[in-house]
Amino acid sequence: MKDINKINKTMKTIKFLALLLITVIGFNACESDDSLTYTAQPNGELAFTNSFLAEYILIPSAAGNLGERFTWNDADFDIETSINYELQKSITGDFSDMEVIGTTGENDYAVTIGNLLEYAEEAGLDSDPSTEDMPDTGNVYFRVKASVGTENSLDIISEAQALTLRLIGGDDVVVEEPLKNLFLVGDATAPGWSENNNNPAIIRHPDNENIYSYKAYFVGGGEGFKLLETLGQWQPQWGVGAATGEAAVNDGTGEDPSAFPIATDGYYSFTINIEDMTYSLEAYDASAAVTQTTIGIIGDSTPGGWDADTDMTQSTFDPHIWNINGVELVDGELKFRADNDWPINWGSDTAISGFGTQDGANIPVTGGTYNIWFNDLDGGYILIPVE
Repeated sequence: MKDINKINKTMKTIKFLALLLITVIGFNACESDDSLTYTAQPNGELAFTNSFLAEYILIPSAAGNLGERFTWNDADFDIETSINYELQKSITGDFSDMEVIGTTGENDYAVTIGNLLEYAEEAGLDSDPSTEDMPDTGNVYFRVKASVGTENSLDIISEAQALTLRLIGGDDVVVEEPLKNLFLVGDATAPGWSENNNNPAIIRHPDNENIYSYKAYFVGGGEGFKLLETLGQWQPQWGVGAATGEAAVNDGTGEDPSAFPIATDGYYSFTINIEDMTYSLEAYDASAAVTQTTIGIIGDSTPGGWDADTDMTQSTFDPHIWNINGVELVDGELKFRADNDWPINWGSDTAISGFGTQDGANIPVTGGTYNIWFNDLDGGYILIPVE
């Protein structure tokens, strides 16, 4: 009996020691897991995503205006971590003279015309034609660097982008600015909050380039909508100002405005004056409007000439909105018409944008590649040149 008790005690001791060993191993495993570190590794490329102008014309009187808003894709270091971005400048182009002009944790950084004027001066540019040794046009180079960590930091650096800067003589020089286009964005609109999703363009008035109108369907109950000047870029961005009926804009140097509100689903008439900074937004009765089956462009400027329509695409969000992208036109004229026939057609005598009427004049066209938007509720049309 004593031998059996001895054996039992021995077995209990072995079990206890085994349990203790398992506990120690488990504790060490937990400690090892807690001490695991993840190493960041550069993965992929960093590149600018904004569209650059062929030439940046610089006038001292416009020093406070937005010169360029640099945007870039997310840097990928293969782990979730805070990333710091530097926008860097070089006059020589090889960045041996590199200067950091701004740091941010976001994917964009804006510089003003005044900043570009400073860089032009550093590059030895001069608007005075009498100083032959100082040209009025030259390049300044930019790149963006993404980094994580402070000691032994990891970096990804983009390719350099040259900006061609041109100084012109004096504040009294008048430079014709390109016409602004305004595109819809927001949860009340077809593209939603995507800044480059075939966003509809609203119609610029031909007799006043500061006034834009749009009669169309909006979805209510959300934040509403805003207006963008350049597809793919969030600034300049237009929205609601502080007072009733007041518009506001972030040109890239300030805060984004609030959205124009849409209370309930329905058709609305919207007008904005970007000079007076005012807007109106009212319910619009579209119940009597005919929903067309097809609408196309026709004329000697179009691919089909006066013999065949080039069909437009009807919006699935609003059946009264039509568009065609990347259509090549030649010098000539065009009209819009329904059902490949003449009983319903729209025309006007204003080029680029306007409001067509039944049996109106032929629309004059300068040859080029265009994105075209048309609204059959009011005959509004706009031709947007594609670079």
